[in-house]
Amino acid sequence: MEDTGGYFDDASTEGLMSQSQRADEHGLTTSTNPTTLRNMNRLQRPRRSKFTEIDVDGETASTSLQQSFPVSLSRSSSCDSETDSEPLSMSATPIFSLHPRLYMLTLLVFITIPLLYDTRWIGIPGASVIGAKAGVIRRSGVLAGDSSLTSWQKREDTATDVCSRFSGQSALINGTIYMYGGHATQEPGQKDNTWTNDFFTIDLAKSWDISAPSITGLPQPSGPPAVANGYLWNSYDSLFLYGGIYQDTPAAVPDPYSLWEYQIKSGKWVEHSNPKTSNGNNSDGGNQPVLRAGEGAGVSIPELGRGYFFGGHYDHFTTPGWSIQTQRLYIKSLLEFTFPGYSNDGVEDLAGGKTAGSDGVWRNVTAGGIQDTAKFPNRADGALVHVPGFGVQGILLSIGGGTNVSFSQMNVIDVYDIATSTWYKQATSGDYPKLRVNPCAVAASAPDGSSTNIYVYGGQNLLPYGQQIQYDDMWILTVPSFTWIKVDTTGQSVPPARVGASCSIWDGQIIVVGGYTGPDLSCDSGFYIFSATELKWQNNFNALSGGNTQNQQVSQQKDLTGLSGSFGYEVPGAVQSVIGGNAKGGATITAPAQAATQGPLATGKPITYTVTDSNGAVVTQTGTSSVTGSGSGKGKGGPNIGAIVAGVVAGCFAVLAAYLGFCTWVYRRQLKLYKNHVAMAQRAAVGAPNEKSAFLPSSTEGSSARNGKGSLTDQSSGIGGSSRITRTNSNGQDSNVPPLPTGLWPPGGRNSTANSSNEDLMMGQEPSFVGVLLNPRRSLRVINRD
Repeated sequence: MEDTGGYFDDASTEGLMSQSQRADEHGLTTSTNPTTLRNMNRLQRPRRSKFTEIDVDGETASTSLQQSFPVSLSRSSSCDSETDSEPLSMSATPIFSLHPRLYMLTLLVFITIPLLYDTRWIGIPGASVIGAKAGVIRRSGVLAGDSSLTSWQKREDTATDVCSRFSGQSALINGTIYMYGGHATQEPGQKDNTWTNDFFTIDLAKSWDISAPSITGLPQPSGPPAVANGYLWNSYDSLFLYGGIYQDTPAAVPDPYSLWEYQIKSGKWVEHSNPKTSNGNNSDGGNQPVLRAGEGAGVSIPELGRGYFFGGHYDHFTTPGWSIQTQRLYIKSLLEFTFPGYSNDGVEDLAGGKTAGSDGVWRNVTAGGIQDTAKFPNRADGALVHVPGFGVQGILLSIGGGTNVSFSQMNVIDVYDIATSTWYKQATSGDYPKLRVNPCAVAASAPDGSSTNIYVYGGQNLLPYGQQIQYDDMWILTVPSFTWIKVDTTGQSVPPARVGASCSIWDGQIIVVGGYTGPDLSCDSGFYIFSATELKWQNNFNALSGGNTQNQQVSQQKDLTGLSGSFGYEVPGAVQSVIGGNAKGGATITAPAQAATQGPLATGKPITYTVTDSNGAVVTQTGTSSVTGSGSGKGKGGPNIGAIVAGVVAGCFAVLAAYLGFCTWVYRRQLKLYKNHVAMAQRAAVGAPNEKSAFLPSSTEGSSARNGKGSLTDQSSGIGGSSRITRTNSNGQDSNVPPLPTGLWPPGGRNSTANSSNEDLMMGQEPSFVGVLLNPRRSLRVINRD
């Protein structure tokens, strides 16, 4: 295998060499030669000189003596009037003021030690100057991109123009798809040397045509191995490469497993070596080495800070020391990785809200519910999808997969409750896809969250051996109905059938990258776009504006659990016809068509949101379940809780409306009475001095308005007959509030509670609707006494 990193390894050395030893060796080699050269220069002249190291592709030439070509060093002196520009050569005439024998001995040491360094004579295999050895040097606890340990040559950027790609690892972060490794061919029919450590990105922030996708090749890393069928987990700022299979043609020997992290901001790869599991809920007991598995199903949940890898297998292309005579072992464990800085209550080491350190925390779930029973088979090559809601932390769905002799069911889905670390089974309804392995799957959320629709594309049937059949069909599993719907693509430009493609969703569009198309197709462009809303294959990716960094539905952007990639997505008509509702959601079937008997689907529900249009009007209202069927599909009786709640709410609104109507009637009556009293008081005030009025007190009544401290006067304008009543107080100041008749005060006085309902009228206060609303009984007394 060609060494893409510039580091070489002795493939004939027996045993496994520790990663720290190799890093130390390389550091020793790169630090010896420059120092010696400087010392040699100081011995040549008594004056002080400065050497300028030659930069080769951005890196120092400090390792020049390990290379097979000579390197010249330019020399300048501050003591010379003219510049010394002749190069130093190791084969030049002796220039040192030393004894010739000492010089010859020094030269012999410099020639001999590098030759012995790659042999067993000194017991330390290392970088060789005699030919290239396959493999890369592993480093423990260092940055693979550290300039002090960089290779002799600049890393080549990944080629973006290839014949075909398939079985790579991918992740989508903030509108950028990262693709690593997998198979890549340069010409039709290529069988050998297809494993790569290619690393490139696809930009989803702008629109592009499938014939010219927006790809950027990144430098091929020197540390992470060239693997296929692993998984690339992602947090919000890092990628984590787990698992994968080493090359089989020609065969490569796998290294002990290390987790490789790509830090997006710095652009560096970091190795986390010798990982071990921790004990936790339904786990393997902890303190077990994490092994590399291949062809499992993976998923990232960045809002929880976790990645999962389900099933897969071990063999001599995944595990060091595995004999080629030993049969491949299929597994059914669920490996969980908690990202650095995140908590996980299911792990003992993180109990009490503790967060994972820089190496993260591993847990291998092996006994979750039905997981350790015979009805939960081992499998590889499936798909794993996260659905929010139902459980406290959501659920995982395992779709498809199998072994070399059998397949997993597609009409019964294995469901994992993340919060309880427990597996359940859920039956589906409707026609379901043919049995298959290696499909790709993504999930999209309705705007109101009432349904999550899982799109499953491609895959293949491996049986019988040698007669594999690839598929080009698209299916939708709508949750929580758990009904399969086949997408009708008749008349569309459907891509060639494929397996091992990478699928992502962004702006409501599914981006398909790569895939193996069988021996009949020479080369494949490898980029296709499917509209998840219109259910059509299209020739370009249309970037939308207005989404947040997670590309969530607008109604879900304040909730981290809202599915990423669903911005702009609407429920297709084919799904609406099955679960009810409209394009924005409003599903009326909110429970499995084949009723769940236990687990989160029996007790939980989806997370729903209110969707409003631009003027604030509510667009959708989540319906209640119209299906409560049993396993046989027949409905079963019971109280309709939704109808009861709706009836109670409607009754409350009716009572409230009646009360408001009554208060309105009372208020209008009281207001009319108040106005009549004001009018009569004004007429009485402007009448003849000796005129008696039943609404004015007599001179003998002790009114404060008639006790000598104030008087009433008439101020008429003389024009139009308008007049106003002015109250003059003892200070000579006027008050424009007219005096109301006090003759209506009851003999008990104004402090009588039973008669206080007239008090507002007496004091000149106009009744208010709020006052009536708060005390209708008092207002009712006023109109009854009138």
